Amino acid sequence: MSAPQCIGIILDGNRRWAKREGLPMLEGHRRGADRLIECVRWVRDRGIKHLVVYAFSTENWNRMQEEVSYLMDLFRETAEGTLKELVKDKVRIRFIGELSRLPRDLQGTIQRLETTSASNSAITVWICMSYGSRAEIISAVNVAVQKGEEVTEQNFSRYFWSAGMPDPDLIIRTSGRNRLSNFVLWQAAYSELFFVEKFWPDFAEADLDRILAEFDERKRTFGV
Repeated sequence: MSAPQCIGIILDGNRRWAKREGLPMLEGHRRGADRLIECVRWVRDRGIKHLVVYAFSTENWNRMQEEVSYLMDLFRETAEGTLKELVKDKVRIRFIGELSRLPRDLQGTIQRLETTSASNSAITVWICMSYGSRAEIISAVNVAVQKGEEVTEQNFSRYFWSAGMPDPDLIIRTSGRNRLSNFVLWQAAYSELFFVEKFWPDFAEADLDRILAEFDERKRTFGV
């Protein structure tokens, strides 16, 4: 089997990791953000050109206000710090989701990151923020209706927030939960799924290599 072009990861288990470690819940999110930055480099170093990650869902807005506020602050800190360092490493950053729901200053930071990294080609990291797949599909339908164009499987995805992103060859979910939870449902039609018991902050480079090796052994039929 050829190497994957795009990997998806559902970054799950940050809060349960913190509880297990006897740390404040919010510290789990910080450790998870640090692990994501490491993972971007692992994926890039293996020659994979696209990584799409589920960072904050539309449902996450319903969490406690303290947690949501902390996450927005953490996103600001990460965007202004380690994500800028990734841009220097030729990483392209894209954000997809209902970005208008984010704080205005964070929207501006996101736009600047996308602009400054637009010509980078080492790897493209698609960060799902305020994202839900059903919302993405409904948004695409509304655009198509406004345009009055006939929709086909081939042209429908160009109306997605994720337009231009290859469908994930494989999707990883950490923390022992065996579901997609409204993550790239259209794009995942033929993705190989890997469910890992470890919480996201515990996910290691060796885990990625094990999954890639297993992916290489699988026979993909694409529904045939």
